[in-house]
Amino acid sequence: MTSKQFYIILFSCIVVYIIGMFSIPLMDIDAAQYASISREMLERKSFLQIYDLGQDYLDKPPMLFWLSAASMSVLGTHDWAYRLPSFLFGLLAIYSTYRLALVFYKKEIARLSALVLAASQAMFLINHDVRTDTMLMGWVSFSIWHLAAWYATGKWKNFVLACIGLAGGMLTKGPIALVVPILAFVPHFILKRQWKQFFRWEYIPGILIIAAALIPMSIGLYRQFDLHPGKIINHVPIQSGLKFYYWTQSFGRYTGENAFKEMNDFTFLLQNMLWSFLPWIIFFLVALFIKVIDVVRNRFLLAQKDEFVAAGGFILTYCVLGRSQAQLPHYIFVVFPLAAIVTADFLYKLFFEDKNKTLRKILTAFHYSVFLLLWIALIVLLWWPFESLRPYAALIALPAFCTYIVLLIYRKLKWPRLLAAACFTVISINALLNIFFYPTLLTYQKGSSVAMFINEHNIDKNKVVQLDENIGHSFHFYSGHIYPVAAGATLQKGEIVVMKVDSVNKVRAVFPQSEIIARFKTYPVTQLSLPFLNPALREKEIEQYILMKIH
Repeated sequence: MTSKQFYIILFSCIVVYIIGMFSIPLMDIDAAQYASISREMLERKSFLQIYDLGQDYLDKPPMLFWLSAASMSVLGTHDWAYRLPSFLFGLLAIYSTYRLALVFYKKEIARLSALVLAASQAMFLINHDVRTDTMLMGWVSFSIWHLAAWYATGKWKNFVLACIGLAGGMLTKGPIALVVPILAFVPHFILKRQWKQFFRWEYIPGILIIAAALIPMSIGLYRQFDLHPGKIINHVPIQSGLKFYYWTQSFGRYTGENAFKEMNDFTFLLQNMLWSFLPWIIFFLVALFIKVIDVVRNRFLLAQKDEFVAAGGFILTYCVLGRSQAQLPHYIFVVFPLAAIVTADFLYKLFFEDKNKTLRKILTAFHYSVFLLLWIALIVLLWWPFESLRPYAALIALPAFCTYIVLLIYRKLKWPRLLAAACFTVISINALLNIFFYPTLLTYQKGSSVAMFINEHNIDKNKVVQLDENIGHSFHFYSGHIYPVAAGATLQKGEIVVMKVDSVNKVRAVFPQSEIIARFKTYPVTQLSLPFLNPALREKEIEQYILMKIH
């Protein structure tokens, strides 16, 4: 792989990330909630005690909120300003993956590792649907890189930077940021019989560095919860914020103390990797299988030049996360840098060292079929669900698909055709989704749609209330205002109410002169279904909300 090829593909991925940052509204629930919390933190100037719509918040640590609030304080309250810190940490994850791979492999494999991560579906997603996992991935990959460099060279600079990365990760999503690097190096040391690595005195100052970095957050938790025991969070009384953060939120998922119990099937994360690690998932699974077989054949002993940080770290982390009583698809993203290194090593041997030609032919035929299905799915998404997109589908998607076909038949390509086709497919599809499909889909999100209407028509936000429910954090974020929730019996003349259309008759029974200002067709956009995508059936799937002025 030449430097030019590497930078063209990497630059293309980054451009698509940026398009998503600026063109797609924040999605309810998580991304919009975290943006709303960051905006509220900035507005209240409360950086150690965290609030969500005026209520005590206890779920995620504050790093995402701190950095996003800082970004918005400089750049303004925009969704792209909220996303910017996470975008930068996404780039850090890509660079750290390259540097980590470079500790163990040649530059070509290190570059390929960075490209595998950069061109994975998860990276395109988490740069616009920003949660804590983008930032967590950056911190964890950064800390593993510097730990690997420290073990190889003994330089204190690497050790200190690794500890800073571990602390940053814990301030982003809790103890998992410390657990993943431990799980990555433990099997590596065991297979290399490097027992002394488990008993190094340097770990003591490292623990002190991490503990010192956690002090501000710990003070905030203590003041907000431990000094006021019994606060109700998610219908559960909290006696100690410190215990919740350091124990319940992570280890409570195994003991049953955590309130959330969802998606606890061991294969759940693997099922979701089938889409989130496209277009590399099959290569990765084959590579991981080969890695494990090689270790078994070598009687669980690694040669001096070999590593098991990437494969071992992924396997053990997956086992830990897979046994949790509460899982979501993005939980596994934290070890995608490790998966990228495993995949890149395999791809290099397969395509650049010309090994295992039979396997290469099988994988090539399979992936060409998968990519064809992805292109067909894209064209359908741009043509079928939304009539307004149909002119663009013919003008944009079809020429892009033709370019993909040219890549398959062009004989003078200087890069393996399958890798070129994989990168071109995932980059092009995500570019088109970010430009056309997602922005159109998000017009059905009630929170952001109502907020934008209120902003455009200069409606007095102090007079707006929600009837019986919070319609979404995107409503508050895009309005730059926190709206109260009112019961029907408490409505007053002069108020402007956001409510379901089903509530109109109930309100007019008390205020018969009330007028409807606007109507909104809404749908939970993160839960797409075929009936909603089908224009002929959509009206049965959507829910109507209105803005009504009380007279």
